[in-house]
Amino acid sequence: MKKLVIAITLAAGLGIGSFAGVQAKLPPAPPKSDAEKAAEAEKAAAAKAKDAADLAKAQDKAVANYKKGKGVVEPKAAKTTAASTSGKK
Repeated sequence: MKKLVIAITLAAGLGIGSFAGVQAKLPPAPPKSDAEKAAEAEKAAAAKAKDAADLAKAQDKAVANYKKGKGVVEPKAAKTTAASTSGKK
């Protein structure tokens, strides 16, 4: 009988404690200063630029892989000579 009372008391205490923990409110975060906001914006811009560079690199790799798999050959650019680009006729 005593073991049952102890088990019920522990279960009730655990239930009440978890309910109180769920209902508790945290204090609001302190407002950010202008320096912190600027640093955060700079980090976000750097991350965005890195993501864009990684995406471009991945797209170039995918295109090269596709062309290699399909056997697509890119036409070579016409060779220019010094005489043709100098403007002499």
